[in-house]
Amino acid sequence: MATTSNVQVTISLSDPDLDDQELQAEVENLLPQVREVDGVEEADLVAVTETPQNAMALGGFLWGVLTAEVKPANIKALFGFLSDRFGNKPIKLVIKTPDGRELHLEASSRKEFEFAMQQAQDFVNNTKNTSNSNG
Repeated sequence: MATTSNVQVTISLSDPDLDDQELQAEVENLLPQVREVDGVEEADLVAVTETPQNAMALGGFLWGVLTAEVKPANIKALFGFLSDRFGNKPIKLVIKTPDGRELHLEASSRKEFEFAMQQAQDFVNNTKNTSNSNG
């Protein structure tokens, strides 16, 4: 299995207008859509074994959280999709690079999404220098 230096993006929804089950339904709805975004290699719910502190789990998965593996060149496509879908709702993102570095971002407006997307691209571009021959 050849692995490229994809980045892992953890997407956490936190809509105060939704209860836990509605939030989980939103994430389960979002999952197939994220899988269709250009450059997303893999997307799934986050298993309880990876539970962050103070997170709630349901049926073996974290509520309101999913993860996606994305080609660095396509991080903008994922952020664009998320901005269109959640432009004015709070969302937390964690970007983890192959070398283990993490960037934590939050956005709750289109303007914040644009800023977060630029931060993510800069962060990922600083990582791409490490043996990525796939431009």
